[in-house]
Amino acid sequence: MASGISNSTGDNRAAALAQTAQQLMRERRLDEAAAAWQSVLALVPDHPQALLHLGQHHLFRRQRDQALAFLQRAEAADPRNPVVPLNIAFVHRAAGEADKEMAALTRSLALDPYFFPALLAKAMLLERGGERRRAAQVFKDVLTIAPPREQLTPELSQALDHARKAVDDNAAELDAHLSQALEPVRARHDGNAFERFDECRDIMLGRAKAHTHQPTLLLVPRLPAIPFYDNADFPWLAKLEAATETIREELIALAREDGQGFAPYVDHPEGSPLNQWAPLNRSMKWNASFLWKDGERIEAHCHRCPKTAALLDGTPMAEIPGYAPTAFFSVLQPRTEIPPHTGVTNARLIVHLPLIVPGNCRFRVGNVTREWRQGEAWVFDDTIEHAAYNDSDEIRIILIFDIWNPLLSAAEREMICGLLSATRRYYGELPAASF
Repeated sequence: MASGISNSTGDNRAAALAQTAQQLMRERRLDEAAAAWQSVLALVPDHPQALLHLGQHHLFRRQRDQALAFLQRAEAADPRNPVVPLNIAFVHRAAGEADKEMAALTRSLALDPYFFPALLAKAMLLERGGERRRAAQVFKDVLTIAPPREQLTPELSQALDHARKAVDDNAAELDAHLSQALEPVRARHDGNAFERFDECRDIMLGRAKAHTHQPTLLLVPRLPAIPFYDNADFPWLAKLEAATETIREELIALAREDGQGFAPYVDHPEGSPLNQWAPLNRSMKWNASFLWKDGERIEAHCHRCPKTAALLDGTPMAEIPGYAPTAFFSVLQPRTEIPPHTGVTNARLIVHLPLIVPGNCRFRVGNVTREWRQGEAWVFDDTIEHAAYNDSDEIRIILIFDIWNPLLSAAEREMICGLLSATRRYYGELPAASF
C-alpha cells in the first residue's frame, strides 16, 4: 500500500514538473527547461517527453553523443512517435552519417507516411547526396502534403520555395528529355493530331490539371470526358453555321423589339450560397433571352425568331420534361468573366454558335482554350470545368442550346427522362433552374 502511494506521488510530481518544463520552453528559457526535464527523469526514468526534449536540447547544444543517447532511450520508451526518429536523423545529419540519417527517416515515415518534416528531410538528404531526380519526386510529395503557408516558420516556408523550384527544374529537364526521345515517333506520324497526347504529357509533368466529369446533378458513367467534340460527329452543324447571318438578324430584331426579354442569366434567390456567382448574380453583365427554358418553349420569342426556332427543331436537342431543352441567346458584356463552373449532367452536350464576336473573347474547357469566331460552332461537355472571358470593349452574343450526348442509346435517353422526371415529382415539382 505504502509503495503504491509513493509511486502515485512521484507520478504527480513528475506531471507537475513536466508542465513547468513545457512552460519554460515556451518562454525560451531552455537551460531551465532542461533542468526541469532532468528532474522529471529522476522520478520517471523512462518518461518519453523528458527523454525527447533532453535529446533535442543536447542536439541544439551540438552535443551529439548525449543527444543520441537520450533520443535512443526515447525511441525505446515511445516507439510509435515519428518525431523521435526524425530527431535521431537530425543527429546523424549533424555527424555527416547519411546512411544512418536515411534509416532514421525511414523509421519515422514508416510510422507516419504523411509526416511533413520527415518527408522534407528525406528529399533534402537525397538532394545533398546528388540524387536530384529522386529528390524532386519526394519534393513533389512534400508540396502535396505541406500545411498552409501561414502555419509554417520562415525557414520551412523557404524550404517549400526550394522544393517548388526543384520540382519545376526537374519537370523542365524531364520535358526536354521526353521531347528528344519522342521526336522520332512524332516524325514518323507527321500530320497526325497529338493534342490529346500533348495534354497527357502536360498532366504527367504537372503543368496541367486532369479534368474529369463533375456534374452537379447526374453523372452517366462510362462516357468519355471530351472537352470539345469533333464537329464531324455532328453533320447538322454545317447547316446551323450556314444560317449564322439569318439567326443574327433575328437576334438583333428581337433585342430591338423586346429588350425587356433579356434578363440576368444568374438569378439565385435571397439566402442561396453564391460562391463564385456573387459578382454575376442578378447582373446584366451576363444576360440571356430564352427560346426554350427547362423543356418549355417560349412561344413569344420563338414567334419573333421563327427561322432560328426551325433550325433548333432540326437538331437533336435534349428533351427531358421539366429540364430540357434549353436554348438562348447569351450576352456577355465587355470586360466580363464567367467564372469556372460545371454543368448538371453529361447526358447532354452544349452547342455554341457565335453570332456577335468582337475579338478577344475566349472560352476554356478543361485544359483547352479557344477563341470564339462568328459562325464557327462547337460542341462541348459542360460537366468539365469551363469558363468564359470577354476581354474586349464590346458585347459578345452567342446562341447556346443543349443536345443529347450521342453516345447514349435511345433506351438510355428514355430511362434518364424517367429518372429525372420521377425525381422532380418526388420533390414536389421543384423548378429545374439548376439544370
